[in-house]
Amino acid sequence: MFTQHDIEQIGNRGIAIEEINRQLEHIKNGFPYLRLEAAASVENCIMVPTDEEARVYRNTWGDYLDEGHRVVKFVPASGAASRMFKNLFSFISADYDEPTTDFERAFFDGIKHFAFREALCAKCRDLYGKRIMQLKQEGRYKDIVRALLMPEGLNYGNLPKGLLQFHEYDNEVRTPMEEHLVEAALYAASNGEANVHFTVSHDHMPLFRAKVEQVIKEYESRYGICINASFSEQKPSTDTIAGNADGTPFRQEDGTLLFRPGGHGSLIENLGEMDADVVFIKNIDNVVPDRLKAPTVDSKKLLAGILVSIQQQAFECLESLDEGNTTIETVENILGFIANVLHVSIPEGLSAASLDEKISFAKRKLNRPMRVCGVVKNVGEPGGGPFLAYGSDGTVQPQILESSQIDKNNDDYVNMFKNGTHFNPVDLVCAIRDYKGQRFNLSDFVDEQTGFISDKSAAGRELKALERPGLWNGAMSDWNTVFVEVPLDTFNPVKTVNDLLRPQHQGKVEE
Repeated sequence: MFTQHDIEQIGNRGIAIEEINRQLEHIKNGFPYLRLEAAASVENCIMVPTDEEARVYRNTWGDYLDEGHRVVKFVPASGAASRMFKNLFSFISADYDEPTTDFERAFFDGIKHFAFREALCAKCRDLYGKRIMQLKQEGRYKDIVRALLMPEGLNYGNLPKGLLQFHEYDNEVRTPMEEHLVEAALYAASNGEANVHFTVSHDHMPLFRAKVEQVIKEYESRYGICINASFSEQKPSTDTIAGNADGTPFRQEDGTLLFRPGGHGSLIENLGEMDADVVFIKNIDNVVPDRLKAPTVDSKKLLAGILVSIQQQAFECLESLDEGNTTIETVENILGFIANVLHVSIPEGLSAASLDEKISFAKRKLNRPMRVCGVVKNVGEPGGGPFLAYGSDGTVQPQILESSQIDKNNDDYVNMFKNGTHFNPVDLVCAIRDYKGQRFNLSDFVDEQTGFISDKSAAGRELKALERPGLWNGAMSDWNTVFVEVPLDTFNPVKTVNDLLRPQHQGKVEE
């Protein structure tokens, strides 16, 4: 199937031929659906701490920081913001010239309230000699959009979302990247420093570095700490081969193989390289201005406090199992912790198993990376949800699932997904070291059977694209997972430009 040139092309990306064959097999046959036990709920595994419990957990996190542990805020920030402006790109190519759809009307009606309006106005003057409002009066709506999106304008259609102007303050305008720097200073600073890591696409790396260099001294001075901003790119070795429907490689016009980025699940390797005891993970666009940060900061401290509390219990269990004189009573107590705190089911046959078999099972379930996931009440947003699902070993444990992982022909599963009480907003706090202080090899805990196949095209020809197991679902499939309900006002994503008109993204409140 592969020529010598193919083998060289594959090898240059650092990918094994066996891995390419595995990917093509998945393209041909798809991925198996997961077996579900139930949607996660408050009744079965979602924690809802009382006010007093939340206070204790936040204090626990404060004590943990005081002990000097290394903390990193990990922000997936790759990719352009083009999807934010899909409706506006459609308007440019439409056969009408004035706002017609509800989206278009909302954009132009609210144009004074975007944080980027001053920059856009200046660009309109540069390009057309007129301000935004003058162009509106003349009916030149498409010129305004061109000034916003096109390369000759602000180029927002091609810039990374993390570098767009999101929030306006009295004396400044901030990008999402800057809001993440501020967040890190507020809840993830230890040893007088805050560490923030952005995963960035290769083409956008110079822009991110330049922006950080421009603003970081100001934020360090404002918050009295050193801010260490670092960057990484998705590795070429995590790209996936494009295929045809029959599982053969898709070839470009010159006969070479086509590789595509493997999706955000590929970032598990970047995450695994973090020198950190605890890592916060949050999407680039889920940020709010300062006046609304308090609930987010409190929520992050709560999740982190729960993480380090449960991790300490797991470490104590593992150390007890290592002592060599473990009693059956001790093992039964540890199995109770696994079942009742980590919500991992205990196999029925284990009750009759030997002590050594019980110890082996307990060690296997305890000595894993751990994450605490904030979940919000379901308000109909698209995306993943928290479930109790079966793993490859037959045990049930908490998992974050996407709709693509659920068999649409199974009415019970479809109803679980539709009627689930909670939603996953990608709000994670992770522990990636074992009880001996060594970093886990995170690739060992990925479920390779949970990828996704999508229909794409290249040069006008259809192809099948394979995405690796998602970062917070399949890539973390074999982690210990704890779900915690967090306030809905901590979830404020920006999926379209008009989301920036929501009150949650208005930095200044109108008098």
